[in-house]
Amino acid sequence: MKVLIMIGSLSMMLAVALGAFGAHALKDMLSERMLANWQAGVLYQMVHSLGILALGGMLLKVSISQFSLAGWLMLAGIVFFSGSLYVMALTGITKLGAITPIGGVLFIAAWIFVAIGAYKGL
Repeated sequence: MKVLIMIGSLSMMLAVALGAFGAHALKDMLSERMLANWQAGVLYQMVHSLGILALGGMLLKVSISQFSLAGWLMLAGIVFFSGSLYVMALTGITKLGAITPIGGVLFIAAWIFVAIGAYKGL
């Protein structure tokens, strides 16, 4: 699915930019804890952007519905997990940490669907 490849590419570009922004512009502005939150958000965004890219590439060759679902779950996970960490780091509102696990559950669900899709379709 070309849209997943486009989304994965744009998300990866954004992750690289946010990583550089954190390393250079935010390193002296955030506490160590909040900078670590920022970096965790970037790491998980990068890993799952690569996952979205891989799934999009596979969907160009095979039609496995679980792979498509997994890609969209990864995107939602990035929004909830990484997004909440970015906003928390910038605002200091630690209550946003309650949203972060939702993203983690979405990531886990995505990888389960990758496994199911591989079992059923490959």
